[in-house]
Amino acid sequence: MPRSAPHASWPRRAAATALLLVAALTGPALPHATAGERPARDAGARGGGSEKELRRALAELVAAPGGPPGAIAVLTRDGVPRVYRAGTADTESGRPPRPDDHMRIASAAKAFSGAVALSLVDRGALGLDDTLGQRLPHLPEAWHAVTLRQLLQHTSGLPDYSRSPRFQAIVRADPRHRFVSRRLLEFAAPDLLFPPGSRYGYSNSDNIAVALMAEQATGRRYEDLLRERVYRPLDLRDTSLPSGFRLPRPFLHGYATAPGEAPEDVSEAISASGAWASGGIVSTPADLGTFIGGYVGPTLLSPRTRHAQRRFVPGASEPAGPGVNAAGLGVFRYETRCGTVLGHTGNTPGYTQFAAATPDGRRTVTVSVTSQVTLDPALLARLRATEERFVCALLEDGHGGGHGPDGGYGDPAA
Repeated sequence: MPRSAPHASWPRRAAATALLLVAALTGPALPHATAGERPARDAGARGGGSEKELRRALAELVAAPGGPPGAIAVLTRDGVPRVYRAGTADTESGRPPRPDDHMRIASAAKAFSGAVALSLVDRGALGLDDTLGQRLPHLPEAWHAVTLRQLLQHTSGLPDYSRSPRFQAIVRADPRHRFVSRRLLEFAAPDLLFPPGSRYGYSNSDNIAVALMAEQATGRRYEDLLRERVYRPLDLRDTSLPSGFRLPRPFLHGYATAPGEAPEDVSEAISASGAWASGGIVSTPADLGTFIGGYVGPTLLSPRTRHAQRRFVPGASEPAGPGVNAAGLGVFRYETRCGTVLGHTGNTPGYTQFAAATPDGRRTVTVSVTSQVTLDPALLARLRATEERFVCALLEDGHGGGHGPDGGYGDPAA
């Protein structure tokens, strides 16, 4: 992709790509499963299935009409990873996806803001009942009673800045527009959508406010807090929060797909600045798995804070994850037919993400695909069924594992 004249390098469906970004930020435009619904099961499936069946599930997802050009799942049990992959990381080169490929993790970044905030709660720098009025009194007065706890659980009532017509007009006109990320809440309407704590309502504004509260409490930039409180403790070497549109190399190329049309590379069509703490982080399948295990497990948070993290209310992540969803503090519970895992999902132009761990953090799974499958309800249902297969495989005792090719990762597809 040319580095000069960014407008000239937009994909031919640039307007559609801008609309995809708006849809990713505001939530799927098409119906999705609620917290109390389950995706369709594979006929007769009781568990995740054999390694051959797991590989086939990814391959069928890639081969589906309008499916993603590539998919990679990393399943780790007690530090031993297994990599499953289908399709390609780049339609031009044809190379397979790798666990060290960079990718946009979209709303899975909300778990990172949860990790920062809850680690500061452990230190006493923030309190779960601290309010926006106390920490950020310049924000609209109607928001002042909203607490950090409510922001992390999406029960705040804050209107979603990304639904603002003014914000959406900017994105449509220039998907690579560089926003001042710390002023994104200026796009949000000043009135609450509902009384704080009265119900669940997913909002991208919540995690922007969480990051701003963390900055106010510490006097440190959110990007620095990520490095200090998350990346370094977990040894995440390939995770970052950029402000522009470029991705570190190597990366999983993300595509806009539609049945009957050639995939269009949209990897670098959008700026991360319009999502920031709500969805701008770039990571790799390997790092994302390490993160979710550390966040859910005992590495980052004290037992007391993890107990608070796991007080759940009905509410689905965006997009809905496998099984029955419920919302905790910066994390979701996914109750599948095989058991329960904790994690987060995300979607943005070119990428759909799922990352989860067992409650002790010792087993993790990530499923990453290279298109925004949430725009097709049938494809999303297939993806959720595939995610559930991998959760079942994760929870099965005696599932295979071992080191192998692919940089120390066992890879049945190699």
